[in-house]
Amino acid sequence: MNKYYKGEPKLLVSVDCIVLGFENKKLQLLVGKRVVEPYSGKLSLYGGFVREDESLKEAANRVLYQCTGINNIYMRQVGAFGETDRDPGDRVISIAYCALINVSDYDRKLLEENDLQWVDINNLPDLYGDHIEMVQIALSQLRKLINKDPLGFNLLPELFTLTQLQNVHEAILGVEIDKRNFRKRIKQIDFIEKTDLIDKVTSKRGAALYRINKEIYAEASL
Repeated sequence: MNKYYKGEPKLLVSVDCIVLGFENKKLQLLVGKRVVEPYSGKLSLYGGFVREDESLKEAANRVLYQCTGINNIYMRQVGAFGETDRDPGDRVISIAYCALINVSDYDRKLLEENDLQWVDINNLPDLYGDHIEMVQIALSQLRKLINKDPLGFNLLPELFTLTQLQNVHEAILGVEIDKRNFRKRIKQIDFIEKTDLIDKVTSKRGAALYRINKEIYAEASL
């Protein structure tokens, strides 16, 4: 036993993951049913307790992999939630993380295995404890960052149309965007490059496909 901090209380620390995906022009949230008491069976974010041998980020990555089967997901810390009565089971401090994934990359089998489901971010069901608050704060942060950081690309396939990108921005912001102004601004961004490929699946006329030049983006981020 460590000789330091003797007599100080030991608290439980958990991570809760706000996993957002984009499909059918809608931003969706991944939720599941709690498998432990209290409130077993109630819908909640997917989470888990931090182990003694891992950092907060390692714990979040582990939990995200368990529920999505995907590594190297875009993830950012939303904040800490530590009200004394937030968990009726015990004194638990939770660190919330927000992750953005391309739904088509998601292993659908894990939905059934973990009893998870996608729900419309604009029509959320009642969630466990303070999980609704976590989601609202995460959305507020994304809306402030969306025009400064290319967050939306994490919700799209590697090749995308400008219409798809605009749909993602509108889903996150919750408002319609002027098409002409949006395209003008996007085309001024160096690391968004037009390819010679044409999308004939989502566009009847055939729309140009774009991609992120990761090298240019990495240099711009330095």
